[in-house]
Formats: sequence, C-alpha cells, structure tokens
Amino acid sequence: MAIDGVSKTMLAAQVVEYNQPYRITNIPTPTSLSPHDLLLKVKVASLCHTDSMVSSGVFSTKLPCTASHEGCGEIIALGSSVTDFKHGDRVMAGLPLHRCGHCADCLGPEEFWHYCPNLTGHVGVTTDGAFAEYMVVDARESSKIPDKVSYETAAPMACAGITIWGGLVRAGLKAGETVALVGAGGGLGHLGCQFARAMGLQIVGIDARDEGLELARNSGAHVVVDARRGKEKTIEEVKKVTNGNGVDSAITLSDAPDAAALACAVTKMHGTMIQIAQPTNVSVPFAELIFRDIRIHGSLIAPRYEAQRMLDFVAEHNITVKTNPFYGLEEIPKLVELAHGGKMAGKGVVVVDEDETKKEKARREGR
Repeated sequence: MAIDGVSKTMLAAQVVEYNQPYRITNIPTPTSLSPHDLLLKVKVASLCHTDSMVSSGVFSTKLPCTASHEGCGEIIALGSSVTDFKHGDRVMAGLPLHRCGHCADCLGPEEFWHYCPNLTGHVGVTTDGAFAEYMVVDARESSKIPDKVSYETAAPMACAGITIWGGLVRAGLKAGETVALVGAGGGLGHLGCQFARAMGLQIVGIDARDEGLELARNSGAHVVVDARRGKEKTIEEVKKVTNGNGVDSAITLSDAPDAAALACAVTKMHGTMIQIAQPTNVSVPFAELIFRDIRIHGSLIAPRYEAQRMLDFVAEHNITVKTNPFYGLEEIPKLVELAHGGKMAGKGVVVVDEDETKKEKARREGR
C-alpha cells in the first residue's frame, strides 16, 4: 500500500550489474516502514569512494541496489515506534539499518552499537541508498540537521564527515597536539583539516596531488607536505615541524599501497595511527610496530551521539564542504566521470530537489 502523499514510482540511480555504470530508472517507491524507520524525501546526496567499492562487488551487494550512502532530506513518514522525530524534520541519514539489539555490541557501550553483526544492512552499501527521490533510514541511527547547516553540507557529513570525525575522536588528542592527515586534500581530508583546526590541533596535511595540497592548505592545515617527494623527505619535513619527534597521531585516508606505512613513519614513538582508508591489505613494516611501538586502530564511522555532536560542531564553527554540485539524478554519470578522472577537489554532490535547495539558499541569504 502506497504511503499517503507519496508517488508510486520514483527516479533512482542503481547498481544493476557489477563494474557497469549506474542505471537511472524509475522504480517503486517504498510502501511500508518498519517500526523504527523514517521515509525521507531526498534533498541532496553525495558520492563517496565506497560507492565504487559497492559497484565493483567488494561487499557482495545484492543487486539491484540504489546507490549512495551519503544523503539527507525531509521526513515524509515515520514508523510506529519513532518518538524523537516528526514530519518535516531535516535529517542526515544514518548508515546502519536495523541493529538486532541483543548481540554483544548492541548490549555494550553506545560507541559499539554500529558494529552490530546482525544489521539488516548499511544504507547505500547493502540496502537501497540516497540516489533516489525517496529513501528509508533507521531513526535510531539518523540525526537532526541544525538550522544553520545546509542540505548540501549535511549530505557529505553522513559518511565522509562522520568517518573523519570518528577518527579524530579515536585519536584522543588534546588541543595543541599534532595530527597528520595522509590524504589531507580529499573529501574526508579537507573536512578533517577543518575539524582538527577548530579543535585546536596542529595539522600536517600530506597529499600527493596538486589539487589535494591546495585544498588541504585552504582548509586549515598548518603545514602541507608533498608525498611525491618520497618517504624519507616526507618524514624529514614532518620531523622538522614537530621538534624531531613526529606527530602525536596520524590518520590514514588514502588507500595508496604505501599510505599506511607512511602514516606510521611520520608518527612519534608510542603514537597512534588511525586507519580509515580501505585498501585490500594494510601494509606496515614490522619495525614500526615492534621497535617504535606504533599502535594501529581501525575506525568505522561513529555512533549517533557523535554524529549529532559533529553536526552541532559544524554549525558552531561554520565548517564548510568543498562541493562539486550536479543538479538532478540524471547528471550522476557526469559526476562519476569527474570523480574517476582524479582531478576533483572535495566532494561530488547531487542536488536531488533543486527547488527546495534554492529556497533554502534564499532563506539563508535573507531574501
């Protein structure tokens, strides 16, 4: 049975075959909600590196599957058990869907809940995502968007933002301490530079692209280092600005084969490297672990309370996203082409509801 006020079909961009372009087609609109679900009218969605992993079959996603796990929109309908949202609320989609509530992670601290091994899936990764006119998300994992934060800023925060935020939280640094971001000029990296700067950290931005180095510098990195000069020169440059010690913590955002090893090498003795990038294998010389006591910690997004805290932080500190906007789901092939060309700085976003985003912009400009 159709949900009141919602059309029976909607436009969506789907993965229908691995290693093939998205198919943009009309599909049925969701017709029912589980007790904790929200139906969102999608306003903006964005492209993430993980989308290419989904398209290539890394997660064995059941096809067809609507792409994009970075989305936001307005609540059109609510499940029967939802109490902390209402119709019309602006929401950033949470990725986990339907955790079980009885496994060790669900019964443990909230910071572990999103690791539930019995999830129905992850939005846009193993279940339908945000490259559509409507999407279903779990209210228990989703967050209210502050009035000061636009949809175009909120969408990339659903994965890129909360992932680098979670990495910084796990690093456990205090104001004045140093962090290196390896891959500082990408979608996650430029947000990490802004977050870290607002947290009072000293930032070393490492990248291997001219566009990335410029974006890291413009996003708040105190020092930028060109990794193309080689590992030893990169280490030398980092030690030069850290009293010869290396940074307190490094965060690996690049999936280049040698990125994790470089991140460990620029980290001080007994320091921590946070691994966020997802190469097939993470390769680090044994000496970094054994003789330098570098601790490596993986990080996967962050719990809902951190997501809400992040969005409030974005509003308070005017964090901005460098976006490359495309208007309408039909433009997604052009976005993918730009992203795969290797020259895109920041995040590629799709404005799904152009009329609403125009109204939103006008309101912010006082028109």
